[in-house]
Amino acid sequence: MSKNNNTNPNNWIKNVAFTFAIAVMAVACSDPADKTKDALVNEPQGDSKAAAPEGGTTYALTDASEIKFVGSKVISGSHEGGFKGVTGNIKVVDGKIYADGPISIDMNSIWSDNNKLTGHLKNKDFFEVEIYPTSTFLITDVSSGVEGYSVTGDLTMHGTTKSITFDSSIDISDEEVSLTAEFDINRKDWGIDYRGPADNVINDNVVLNLLIAASAK
Repeated sequence: MSKNNNTNPNNWIKNVAFTFAIAVMAVACSDPADKTKDALVNEPQGDSKAAAPEGGTTYALTDASEIKFVGSKVISGSHEGGFKGVTGNIKVVDGKIYADGPISIDMNSIWSDNNKLTGHLKNKDFFEVEIYPTSTFLITDVSSGVEGYSVTGDLTMHGTTKSITFDSSIDISDEEVSLTAEFDINRKDWGIDYRGPADNVINDNVVLNLLIAASAK
C-alpha cells in the first residue's frame, strides 16, 4: 500500500510554515496606495485659472489644518507622517470655493513616526527643505459631483509644479469650511527620486490625507 504523505506530521508542519510565510510576505509587500485613488496629474493651470469673482466670504485656515502622508517600502511596511504648518485663505462665492492666494505648507513642520526618518525626509534625498522650505497649493477649480466634490489645483513642491485633481468631501457654512480627502500621488512627478536600499526599495506612490479647516474672517 502506498504511503500518504499528507498524514506525515513533518509534511503538515512544512505546509503550515510555508502558508504562514506567504501570508507574512503578502502583508509586508502590500502598498497602501493600492487602496486609494490616484490623483489626476497634469501640467499646471496657472494663476488665471484661480481668479475668483467679486464678493463672497474669505475663510482663514486654522491650526487644525493638516496634511498627512503614508509612504511605504516594497518589503518592510509603511511609515506615517505629515505637515502641521498649513496656512492660507480660501474664498466662497455663491456656495463655491475659490483660491484666495496659494495655501502654504511649511516643509519644516514635517513629522513622522520615526525621528531618524523625519531628519532623512528633510535632506537632499527627499524634500531638501533648506532649498525648498515652502510648498504651495493653488486652487484652480472646485466642482460638485454625484459623490462629493472634485478639487483641482497647482501643487508646487520640491521646485516642481503640477496640477492635481482629487475627490473630496466639503462642508460649507457661514462660519467655517471643512475639506477632507484621501488619494495618492507619484512622488517622482515632483522630482523626488530616492529609491532607498537595493533590497527594499521605496514605493513611488504616496498616500495623502487632507484635513483642512477654515474659519470666516
